[in-house]
Amino acid sequence: MDSPNQNRKAFGRLSLPERTFIADALRTETVGGVLLLVAAVAALIWANTPLSDSYETVSKFHIGPAALGLDLSIQHWAADGLLAIFFFVAGIELKRELVAGDLRDPKAAILPVVAALCGMAVPALVYVLTNVVGGGSMDGWAVPTATDIAFALAVLAVLGTWLPSALRAFLLTLAVVDDLFAIMIIAVFFTSDLNFAALGGAVAGLVVFWLLLRRDVRGWYIYIPLALVIWGLMYNSGVHATIAGVAMGLMLRCSKREGEEHSPGEHIEHMVRPLSAGLAVPLFALFSAGVGVSGDALADVFTQPETLGVVLGLVVGKAIGIFGGTWLATRFTRASLSDELSWPDVFAISTLAGIGFTVSLLIGELAFVGDETMTDEVKAAVLTGSLIAAFLAGILLKLRNAKYRKLEEEEERDEDLSGIPDIYEQDSPEYHLRMAEIYEKKAAEHRRNAELPTGGSERDDSPA
Repeated sequence: MDSPNQNRKAFGRLSLPERTFIADALRTETVGGVLLLVAAVAALIWANTPLSDSYETVSKFHIGPAALGLDLSIQHWAADGLLAIFFFVAGIELKRELVAGDLRDPKAAILPVVAALCGMAVPALVYVLTNVVGGGSMDGWAVPTATDIAFALAVLAVLGTWLPSALRAFLLTLAVVDDLFAIMIIAVFFTSDLNFAALGGAVAGLVVFWLLLRRDVRGWYIYIPLALVIWGLMYNSGVHATIAGVAMGLMLRCSKREGEEHSPGEHIEHMVRPLSAGLAVPLFALFSAGVGVSGDALADVFTQPETLGVVLGLVVGKAIGIFGGTWLATRFTRASLSDELSWPDVFAISTLAGIGFTVSLLIGELAFVGDETMTDEVKAAVLTGSLIAAFLAGILLKLRNAKYRKLEEEEERDEDLSGIPDIYEQDSPEYHLRMAEIYEKKAAEHRRNAELPTGGSERDDSPA
């Protein structure tokens, strides 16, 4: 137990199981992030060529059973349908963090939770102040509050940054908490007129879903149809349909029982995450990021208070909010930074969190529903702000890359070839015995080499 005067380490080394889980999760998200970037670029090209009319035609094309209230456009299906898969995975991630990850320990949870809260509050405040001064609309205050983990990791992949696992874990946990509060914002502030019959049906469906899970009923042929019914009812209730996804994700069991290698939540997340990162989010980006880009449009981003507020919120608000929240959390909990890291590292990762692509685009659509011009302008602001944040973070991280590479090599070193990094075996007697044997063999080899003839001719040529 920590004594009152003992400082805890912030961004300390992860446990081996947590490090392995984080590495697997981020590997999938990184691939998904690259696909997300490709989809966003494709959307921008499609919407800014002579084929732009076809982009509008495809995006606005309606499909679905009208009798069930689901005659939706392709763009609508991507935002309300496919993103429900994304939020389902976010729900499982949050549940796992609460049960087995950093958030299960209140002391460890303080840092990412406070950082995430400040990282949402400050961008919203920056937006509000910008629009108070400029006389703009307050409707978009929530747009710059979200962080896009997939896009951020794609930037890391492109840069080739060897970000330490502790900072990657912080970024992932921060994004999970960020997603939770983004979901709450969507549920509270962007719920239209409620259809209580549909909402009651969705709640009843969730109760059935929960009961089936508690009775360990198995079978995808049961849960997938039930999930679709819950989603459809939630959509028709007036509550944003993605809430159904996160609710079902939170219900999955993420604690392991005796004899289980993985919990059901982890198993399902492992299966669904590639679908979310590799298909759902890129398709959402494809049908949401296609906005017209021109000199006048880019100029408007920096002259209109609504769009300027979004850009400043993402670039300035996120960096100041997360960095300031982290500093406050360490200051008042007497936690000190890990010996391997410094505050410029925290500021770099805070700047990277200003990439708010996916959820920011979704909130932008909800905030200015019915005003297509402003919706497109806010989307352009989200893209601009995210790109500026990515560029600045790239510069800051590149400056630290040599240091990160050394830390990564230290974390990965496995001299005894046990399959486990040496830093996790320092307290193991077996590790030290294996290393002693290795060094004894090397010492014996050096002794043999020293006793071998050295080719006296070289020595004979030297002056006596």
